[in-house]
Amino acid sequence: MSTGFDRDRDDVARGARAVVVLPDRGDSSRDVDARLEECAGLAAAIGLEVVDRVALRVRTPRPATLIGSGQMEELATRVTMEEATLVVFDAALTPVQQRNLETGLSAKVIDRTGLILEIFGERAATAEGRLQVELAHLDYQAGRLVRSWTHLERQRGGFGFLGGPGETQIEADRRMIRDRMARLRRELEQVSRTRGLHRDRRQRAPWPVIALVGYTNAGKSTLFNRLTGADVMAENLLFATLDPTLRQISLPGIDKAILSDTVGFVSDLPTQLVAAFKATLEEVVSADLLIHVRDIAHPDTEAQRADVEAVLEEIGVTALTPRFEAWNKLDLLDADRRSDALEQAARRSDVKVISALTGEGVDDLSTAVAARLTEGHRRYTITLDSSDGAGAAWLHANGEVLAQATEGDSTTFDVRLGEEDYARFNRRFA
Repeated sequence: MSTGFDRDRDDVARGARAVVVLPDRGDSSRDVDARLEECAGLAAAIGLEVVDRVALRVRTPRPATLIGSGQMEELATRVTMEEATLVVFDAALTPVQQRNLETGLSAKVIDRTGLILEIFGERAATAEGRLQVELAHLDYQAGRLVRSWTHLERQRGGFGFLGGPGETQIEADRRMIRDRMARLRRELEQVSRTRGLHRDRRQRAPWPVIALVGYTNAGKSTLFNRLTGADVMAENLLFATLDPTLRQISLPGIDKAILSDTVGFVSDLPTQLVAAFKATLEEVVSADLLIHVRDIAHPDTEAQRADVEAVLEEIGVTALTPRFEAWNKLDLLDADRRSDALEQAARRSDVKVISALTGEGVDDLSTAVAARLTEGHRRYTITLDSSDGAGAAWLHANGEVLAQATEGDSTTFDVRLGEEDYARFNRRFA
């Protein structure tokens, strides 16, 4: 439910002129322009007006300010010239660095973690999402009980980092923060238990669970909509999806499966968010198969792949979990890059090249995923009473019925099943 309080905050966020700063230490394999573009995209995701982008070479980070004094003066000049009220640093800042930068630049300063938390705070649509974001926000702010600039007070009013004292700063003492965080964790544990019950029910059903994972804006929600016919928000926007969405789909030889769309990952994803969203990400951990959706047209696609794999490892996804890579956005490639991508994918059994937007290659992906899910299945001959409609329906729903024949009072099924499904069938219909 929107309130006047919330609307004030949105107006502040969307009215702010921001300068994006990338402190480049020269130790990243990522393209500098692509990194600046991503940070500007993160800022635009909450409606900030990015008026300048600056890459600063930082050979030796300064403990007090991160950047050098000459760079500080140059940046302050640009901030003044652009009449910016906010400076976004695409780096992690200590509380001391943040405070000193605000003093030197005469503007509000937030770092990459603060910016991502602000986006999540604005986008969380469910009660669970809001709990997760608030927990992450409190964890981040616990060490930053620093008052913001008084010259921005007239613009403030809101929960996030773009507001002012009273709204953005947690003025309660650390004990109150700890108490609130403990309450949030208890509520999220209840959410986790509820999700666990739902998962147990699905596993007893049993239907395979397929989770879409990938870097933010790689096209997961577009692919989700393509496979399910759903209408999940899918925009060319970083972190368009926060709250997980599950839908039933059918695949070749699989009558029913559950497809899960999850929050996108990003480089240097704040540890506070990984911890807070653990209940949501448990859907990924327990999935039978992961589809890693990659933006193959992005210049940093390989670095993005590594970032996603790092987060998967952090949340407990093992290398044993079967996975496919869907190289998405084929429609954005020129003829040469398209040919190269198709040639590379042809040499791998775990890759399909697709365009979720146009649908090209999606049927091939569905067929390959179904084959992967059923590759451990064996052929069984099962005979049932012809009156056993429940058993026959179970076989059709959970296996691939290759043939069936009725003779007298019995029906014989030639069916392909996984070993676990076969054992489950015997327990239920023996």
